[in-house]
Amino acid sequence: MYPKQVILILTKLYDYNLGSITESSLWRSTDYGTTYEKLNDKVGLKTILSYLYVCPTNKRKIMLLTDPEVESSLLISSDEGATYQKYRLNFYIHSLLFHPKQEDWILAYSQDQKLFSSVEFGRRWLLLHEGVAPNRFYWSMMGSGREPDLVHLEAKTVDGHAQYITCKMQNCSEATRSKPFPGYIDHNSLIVQDDYVFVQLTSGGRPHYYVSYRRNAFTQMKLPKYSLPKDMHVISTDESQVFAAVQEWNQNDTYNLYISDTQGVYFTLALENVKSSQGLEGNVMIDLYEVAGIKGMFLANKKIDNQVKTFITYNKGRDWSLLQAPDTDLRGNPVHCLLPYCSLHLHLKVSENPYTSGNIASRDTAPSIIVASGNIGSELSDDDISMFISADAGNTWRQIFEEEHSVLYLDQGGVLVAIKHTSLPIRHLWLSFDEGKSWSKYSFTSLPLFVDGVLGEPGEETLIMTVFGHFSHRSEWQLVKIDYKSIFDRRCAEEDYRPWQLHSQGEACIMGAKRIYRKRKSEKKCMQGKYAGAMTSEPCVCTEADFDCDYGYERHSNGQCLPAFWYNPSSLSKECSVGQSYLNSTGYRKVVSNNCTDGVREQYTAKPQQCPGKAPQGLRIITTDGKLTAEQGHNVTFLVQLEEGDLQRSLIQVDFGDGIAVSYANLSSTEDGIKHIYQNVGIFRVTVLVENSLGSDNAVLYLHVTCPLEHVHLSLPFVTTKNKEVNATAVLWPSQVGTLTYVWWFGNNTEPLITLEGSITFTFSVEGMNTITVQVSAGNIILQDTKTIAVYEQFQSLRLSFSPNLDDYNPDIPEWRRDISRVVKRALVEATGISSKHILVAVLPGLPTSAELFILPYQDSPAENKRKTEDLEQISEILVQKLKQNFVHFDLKPGVRILVHAAHLTAAPLVDPTPSHSGSAMLMLLSVVFVGLAVFVIYKFKRKIPGLNIYAQMQNEKDQEMISPVSQRESIPNVPQSELMSPEQLVDEKLDVQPIEQPQATVQNPRKGNATKVVWTEDFQKACGSPRGFKPRPGAEVFPQLLSLRAQKKSLPM
Repeated sequence: MYPKQVILILTKLYDYNLGSITESSLWRSTDYGTTYEKLNDKVGLKTILSYLYVCPTNKRKIMLLTDPEVESSLLISSDEGATYQKYRLNFYIHSLLFHPKQEDWILAYSQDQKLFSSVEFGRRWLLLHEGVAPNRFYWSMMGSGREPDLVHLEAKTVDGHAQYITCKMQNCSEATRSKPFPGYIDHNSLIVQDDYVFVQLTSGGRPHYYVSYRRNAFTQMKLPKYSLPKDMHVISTDESQVFAAVQEWNQNDTYNLYISDTQGVYFTLALENVKSSQGLEGNVMIDLYEVAGIKGMFLANKKIDNQVKTFITYNKGRDWSLLQAPDTDLRGNPVHCLLPYCSLHLHLKVSENPYTSGNIASRDTAPSIIVASGNIGSELSDDDISMFISADAGNTWRQIFEEEHSVLYLDQGGVLVAIKHTSLPIRHLWLSFDEGKSWSKYSFTSLPLFVDGVLGEPGEETLIMTVFGHFSHRSEWQLVKIDYKSIFDRRCAEEDYRPWQLHSQGEACIMGAKRIYRKRKSEKKCMQGKYAGAMTSEPCVCTEADFDCDYGYERHSNGQCLPAFWYNPSSLSKECSVGQSYLNSTGYRKVVSNNCTDGVREQYTAKPQQCPGKAPQGLRIITTDGKLTAEQGHNVTFLVQLEEGDLQRSLIQVDFGDGIAVSYANLSSTEDGIKHIYQNVGIFRVTVLVENSLGSDNAVLYLHVTCPLEHVHLSLPFVTTKNKEVNATAVLWPSQVGTLTYVWWFGNNTEPLITLEGSITFTFSVEGMNTITVQVSAGNIILQDTKTIAVYEQFQSLRLSFSPNLDDYNPDIPEWRRDISRVVKRALVEATGISSKHILVAVLPGLPTSAELFILPYQDSPAENKRKTEDLEQISEILVQKLKQNFVHFDLKPGVRILVHAAHLTAAPLVDPTPSHSGSAMLMLLSVVFVGLAVFVIYKFKRKIPGLNIYAQMQNEKDQEMISPVSQRESIPNVPQSELMSPEQLVDEKLDVQPIEQPQATVQNPRKGNATKVVWTEDFQKACGSPRGFKPRPGAEVFPQLLSLRAQKKSLPM
């Protein structure tokens, strides 16, 4: 750092064993490095310093940061580092960003991702925002310089998304923040550079890039249609134009260079397949170098057939050419290198270390001089690297060294200093006073020195440089000051200079102008002083070479720009209204910052043209978020888009598919979107029609409107017989939630069954207890329920009733029924002495309170045979007898005793699986037939019979309220009223079967005959509707219990 004669150096001792800095020293020189003073006593003898900052707008102001592992403090100096004041911090600084114009304004980024601001050069700090992305905060600096205190930052929201935010540096409250980009952005994608703001948003697996020019509304950046970018890097935003490197879908280690129009929206290809590599920190390095001092001049390494070659452009990528190799080598021998088979290739990596030069160097104050390492041949190589120099801006090159050197520019390039790249200690360096034509060897130290770096001020008039290093790996740092002023005895006069014209292989018009610079004559040895810039600049007459192809056009072999196959030139007028005008492209656009005049300028410039009247074409209707789902009761915003046609003078009709339609006479009413709220769930067909006097077009969108799924209840019988069909139903709340997917798991099977229906049938071939799990997927929500079912070859059942007072305490919820079932089972065991393994009790939903008692053929031990039918009958007799004698009871609460009774026998007998045609069985079969006919007659006249308890129908009738408006998913199975069973029928009903392979169960798709009893609650009715005229009982059961299906049963003795 060189404010006048002052140099400040911070050294740190890093202990590799401890993995931390254990010591630091601050050194200050006031005589340009001749002598140094150690300032540790002024900053604190035990203070360990980590960073040194110099205010870019006032180099008298210095800031030092302490090591955050020891303490969190900063030291401030306002006298070029002579004295310091220490300030404690309540946060740990990770990095600082100084304002480019206001010397006291600083942004500090903490290690816990908080952003602070200071208007007092760090003496006081204010918290701006938390959760700020690293290196994604910027000062608002544009050409106009408006709002200098505005801060741009990328912050993380509570739910983990990234958002672009702007706010004042002294007031960043929620009320004062602005969000210039609507919605979220990709993490670590915000870039604010000059007049441009860039963000990235990934949707559908593809990144999309947006730009704001001069802080106006964001617009999506337009690359060629099928570039399909994977990654993008902004290279340059100089002179109101964006230079970007884009990695396309078919590239891995290369990028394509694109250049934009002034607003940064429309991009055209500048160069394909530019080599890239990974930096030390994993960052992408593009082999592209912008030559300092000459606008529009770039060097790039392009990959061609697995060979990397260096190209140069003088007009921002409009034309590229290979580098002509030197005519002779370092020894004067001729070099046989013929274009395009052989050329000069350069390494274009810039050093990330400010104290060492990279592979290539140029300076604004020496615009014609380029120094780089490279090789001559058919491709770029890492072997046989030499140093080359060009003194005429890349037109011709000379070899100057056979090994790599670091080159330092002094006195505007009037003095070039070269130090060899080597791991060995050196004593000499090389000087050139004639732009590298000749070099002289000088000794700068008496003892060989391991050189670690060189300090200097490139481009200034100084002739002083400082070399720092060490004599051995164990020695302290050594600084060597080299002052070349004694070499010159005078300053240069006007007669010591000559004019030099910038050109490209003899073409003097570059970027539409002829520019003439002055250079010191090579034979003159004088000190130049400050750089004066170009002597003259004269505009050229415009030619075709000053124009690039416009967006959507490609340059062909004959030089013409013609439309790409994917581009429709007439699409430029798609947003144009009759009576207005638009710019009709000629296929060309002038290179931005090109200064040519007249000539073919008028011929190649886009012409204003009246907007043509067109019939609507390419109509689309989409939602603002691009999704095809919406939530019931919430606003949905639709956007109407038209590729061609005068939308402002067209009639727009939108039918939302739910019986509501709207019409608009012009576009102004729909610019912010068309909003609508759906009151019901289902899949709705949204149609839009746009028509004018020239024609019409229509479009359709199918929107899935859903209601959030809150609960799922798996309904199935408690007991079933072996190899008999069982129906399972997933009952949902709310019952209508939209499109659903059901995943069924049976027993220990590892493969699930996936269906679109909420009911399935299945059979179990193995006796015992089996589990069934159903998972219901509704959008991002997945809920599940698991139930257990007992499977036996034979069992018996008995309906139980209770004392009427139990109904007063029945809330009719599953938890209460489970507890009462457990209590009843315990009472039965205590009253009869029968093993609990033989008894299963299930309290049924609804009032009056009732339960089903199952007598199971449990096998007590492997050696014991299962209970026979006679044994089950004997157990049944014992149970019935105890029930009749009122021996079965339990206390619900103190003073409330509940008696358990046998209600009635089951309607269907349970028989052995062996063939039997007994008379009693036939009699019962006929009884079932007559009962079925009676139920059918009652169903037909159900509306005429008062007081009939009607179960919900599952047919597609007009008066059915439980079915989704689109009949896509039925949470309750369809069954005619005539096929409903009485509560006594507790096991499986015969269904149409379609077996699949399961080790324990056979599963069928749902068919007719699945029955469900539905009882409604008020909340259930409000959420998704209820049958017309049905008034739910307050507090009634929300989730219906599946009626037991018909099965073979034994009659229980009374």
